[in-house]
Amino acid sequence: MSVPEGVSTETRVVRLNGGGDAWRVDADICVVGSGAAGMSAALQAARLGRKVVLIDGLPALGGQAVNSIIGTFCGLYSNGPNGYRFTHGVVDKLLADLGARPRTLFYDRKHTVVVFYDEIALSRWIEEEVRKAGITVIVGAVLRRVVVEGRRVQELEIATRYGDVKVRATGYVDASGDAALTWQAGFECREPDVGTVYGTQMVVLENIDESHYPPREEITARMREKGDEYGLFRRECFPFLIPGRGIVALNMTHIETPLDPLKVSAIGLTGKNEADKAVDFLKKEFPRCFGDATVRAYGLPGIRQTRWIVGKQQLTLKDVQAGTRFADAIGRTAWPVELHDHATGHVWQTFDEDHVHYIPLGAMIPREADNLVAAGRCIDGDKAALSSVRVMGPCMAEGMAAAHALDLAGTGSVQQIDLAALAERVRDNVERRDPD
Repeated sequence: MSVPEGVSTETRVVRLNGGGDAWRVDADICVVGSGAAGMSAALQAARLGRKVVLIDGLPALGGQAVNSIIGTFCGLYSNGPNGYRFTHGVVDKLLADLGARPRTLFYDRKHTVVVFYDEIALSRWIEEEVRKAGITVIVGAVLRRVVVEGRRVQELEIATRYGDVKVRATGYVDASGDAALTWQAGFECREPDVGTVYGTQMVVLENIDESHYPPREEITARMREKGDEYGLFRRECFPFLIPGRGIVALNMTHIETPLDPLKVSAIGLTGKNEADKAVDFLKKEFPRCFGDATVRAYGLPGIRQTRWIVGKQQLTLKDVQAGTRFADAIGRTAWPVELHDHATGHVWQTFDEDHVHYIPLGAMIPREADNLVAAGRCIDGDKAALSSVRVMGPCMAEGMAAAHALDLAGTGSVQQIDLAALAERVRDNVERRDPD
C-alpha cells in the first residue's frame, strides 16, 4: 500500500544527554496552586497589570474546587436564608457567568446561603479566564527546590514530565493548600499537634429519583444505626442535590490525609473503597431514591487541613467567636467552626445571623518572609479557627488580597505595605452589605 500524498513517515533518533537545560519563566507574581484561592490570586494579579505565572501539581487547573468535586461555594454569604454576600471582585464575574448558564448554579437558602455548582462548568470558566488574562500556566508541576536569599524567595525549581522549569518572580503566593512553597523555602510551618484532620472522598451519583429523596437527617440516623453492617467509617451524611438533574454529590466519608508520600498515594484507593460502601448503603437502604443510581464521578481525595504557615499573626478560635475586626482585615465569613478531627463525625459550631468573623493579612504573611503571601487553607490559625476560614468564600477573598499585597509591596516587603491603601482595595470584601 502506498503512502498517501502529504503524509510524512520520517522520524529522528534522540537521546537525553545529561540533565538538559531548564526552561526559564520570569514573572511579577508567581502563584502556586490553582484552586479557589490560587485562581483568585492569579486573576486579580493579572487585573492589576502584573505578569503572572500559575503553577499546579495536577495536570489541570481548579484545585480541589474542580478536581475533588467539592461542589459547593461555602462561606460566601452571611448567615440566614436571606444573607448578603461577603466576597466580591473576581467572584462577581464567576457567579454572573456561571449563573447565566442553565442548571449550573443552585442557591440553597434553607439555613444559610450555600451555592452548588457544576464542576465541569467551573473548570472551563477558570481555564478560559486564565487564558484570556494571558497568564502563563505550568501544570503537572512538582516543586523540587525553592531558592531563598535572606528573607526573599528568589526562584522555584520545578519538574514536569516534559522537562525542568525555573521560575523567577518578584513576589509569590502560596496557595498550595499544604504550604508546599513555604515548607520548601525552609520557613516555619505548623501541623496538627495531636491526631489528624480528616479529608473527604467525594462521589457524584446520577439517575436518582428526586421524588423519593430522603432528608439528610434520616440518612444520617440510618448510617448510625447500620454503619457496622456496611463497614462505614463515617456516620453522617452531607448530600448536595442538584434539583431537576437527578444528580447528588455525596460527602459521606472520612479519609486520613497524611504528608507521608506513600500513605498519600494510597488515599485514593482507600477513599474510593469507602465511598463505594456508602453508595452500597444508599442503594440498599433507600432503594426508591438511589436504587437505579450510578456513579458519575469520583473526585480526587479532598483535603481539609494538613500543614500551614507560621504567620506574622495567628487567627484564633477566640477571634472567630468574638468576630474580632482586625486593622488589617482583608475578608470575612460566618461559616461555622467545622473541625473534622474524629473519625465518625465532626465539630459543627454555628453562629447567629448577625455574626461575622474576619481574616487578617497578618495570618497570611509568613513571619520569616518578605515577598511571600499565603492564601487558602494554609494561612495561619489554630485548628478550630482555620476550620472556619478554609472554605471557598473566604479563600477567594484571601487570594485577591494576596495579589493586592504583593502589588503594593513591589520589590519591597509585604511586612511593611501601606495598610490604608490595602484597606481601600479590599473594602468590598470587608464592609459591603448590599443584597445580592
